Amino acid sequence: MKKSGYLLICFLCFAPISLIAQNYQMVIKGGHVIDPKNNIDEMMDVAIQDGVIAKIAKNIDTKGASQVVNASGLLVVPGLIDIHGHNFYGTRPNSYLSDGLTAVDPDSFTFRSGVTTIVDCGGPGWKNIHVFKENIIDHSKTRVLAFMNIVGEGMRGGAYEQDTSDMNAELTAQAALKYKEHVVGFKVAHYAKRDWIPVDRAVQAGNITDMPVIIDFGGSMAFAPLRLRELFFEHLRPGDIYTHVFAELGGAREPVVDYETRQFKPFVRQAQERGILFDVGYGGASFDFRQAIPSLEAGFFPNTISTDLHKGSMNAAMKDMLNVMSTFMAMGMEIPHIIEASTWNPAKAIKRQELGHLSEGAIADLALIEVRQGQFGIWDKNGYKLESDKRFECEMTIKDGVIVYSLNGRSEPVVLR
Repeated sequence: MKKSGYLLICFLCFAPISLIAQNYQMVIKGGHVIDPKNNIDEMMDVAIQDGVIAKIAKNIDTKGASQVVNASGLLVVPGLIDIHGHNFYGTRPNSYLSDGLTAVDPDSFTFRSGVTTIVDCGGPGWKNIHVFKENIIDHSKTRVLAFMNIVGEGMRGGAYEQDTSDMNAELTAQAALKYKEHVVGFKVAHYAKRDWIPVDRAVQAGNITDMPVIIDFGGSMAFAPLRLRELFFEHLRPGDIYTHVFAELGGAREPVVDYETRQFKPFVRQAQERGILFDVGYGGASFDFRQAIPSLEAGFFPNTISTDLHKGSMNAAMKDMLNVMSTFMAMGMEIPHIIEASTWNPAKAIKRQELGHLSEGAIADLALIEVRQGQFGIWDKNGYKLESDKRFECEMTIKDGVIVYSLNGRSEPVVLR
């Protein structure tokens, strides 16, 4: 062997691995990575291989990469997790959000907003969770999970959701364990009577399965609403979730900001410190600036940001996940905290810590987001409007290492064949 060849072999054997080119499936170059779990908030590159995060570092060599994404000027964040959507769409005209006509197809409205995981919030019950899996989960590219309704019929609306005889904790828990790959907890919603039966039975199911409950509280003007303090300190457990936290619905639900004084109620913060999680669940009528602004001014921020996505909300003030996130940016919430409330915090809330972060070896779900500059108006259901000079816009969504949405074709090649 020639001496020069021998020296080259020796160099390659002992050279640092970093000097040897890597052949990555994809490299995302020049973006501002925000990964709250790993405390990353800086310019970094991200390499993907075999559907997982292979490397996060500065100046990753793109030689040999199958696809290179230009992320200059963009935020690169974990795929967004919306823990309050309604995706049990179907054909039954009187079934509301349980195999009915008001829910929406996940893939049509998730990827274009940077969402890679959505949780149907109470659509299926133990009687039809199998239908939800077969018709929705199994046919969606989006990762679809579920909070099962404590009502066996699911979220069919009206009298179905008032029927305590159809609220069986044991049967609900059994179904959740059977479908534990897809079920993350239990939902109580729209119950209008003055008793704790649905809440207590959902918590019972949660104790059997070690899963959280999510509560949509109250919903009738006919009775004085049950008290939030009692809910938070006597019925719920740390890790349970209160959704629609910034709703103002007159006498149908006690608000977190007092109607008369317009002061945030201190016991709500105490509940959060105890471990109760507070979710936005924006919805069609469940977000009000009169509740949100005083809360944020008092230093109270939601644990999780979510949409309550359905046909009504998406065509009203809510629109989509990025618009809800933009709403909180307009109210002064810092961008890293908004990303945390839309990624890592919801992953922890539903006990799916394999999601919501960009650790090496983690599932390669990412959203590339532009903070677009301009003149924007963000409004709520009452027509109260905030002016803002910036809003979030999705440039690209990557799920399991594959581009599933691209606004401007920032990858080279644009499409892998």
